[in-house]
Amino acid sequence: MIKKLFLMLLIGSLSFVKAQEYAQSILSIANPIEFDGTEFFLNESKQRSKTLFQEQYIPKDERLENFNQLIDFSFFNKEIDMELAVRQKVEMVQNRREKDKFSHVNVTESPDGGEYIVDYFISESPTNGDSYVEYNIYRFKQSEIGGQKTFLMISYAKRIYGDLKSAAKSLSKQRNHLMSTMIEYKIPEVKVTKASTGN
Repeated sequence: MIKKLFLMLLIGSLSFVKAQEYAQSILSIANPIEFDGTEFFLNESKQRSKTLFQEQYIPKDERLENFNQLIDFSFFNKEIDMELAVRQKVEMVQNRREKDKFSHVNVTESPDGGEYIVDYFISESPTNGDSYVEYNIYRFKQSEIGGQKTFLMISYAKRIYGDLKSAAKSLSKQRNHLMSTMIEYKIPEVKVTKASTGN
């Protein structure tokens, strides 16, 4: 079930192509949001299933197809096993190692055990378009809203295009700073305000 959910997220993320100015949040998140000194604007908001709501934010004038930075909020209004979700994400990266020498994954648990962070590097060399290395940070958090158990994944992605070795080296130097920024990021209050059926 979790594998299907993450596959749905992966496929869904590729369809966020509408102009930023037409997007309206269904999670009551302020627009724009700020992360590491950069403003991110809501690209599009979708209800992916009965229990999954997803929003993605990118800097002004960027496009999802070749973004440099991206923030994703994936909210489930149901209880999800956090450790299982973390394990699925780790396995996804580990399964790339045979063909992607730049893939590497780490897992960090909060002192109180209430949150996990999975951060990882991957690379892509598409047939059309520039090669890039991407650094991702996923923050997993369980909560309860009005007696309903919920699950939230906040992720931040940063890409550097061009020579893979140079890109990987540059992103590696930024890892500690970006990790600290994500750990210290104040999670906005999430509340579903509108139902919308995704395509």
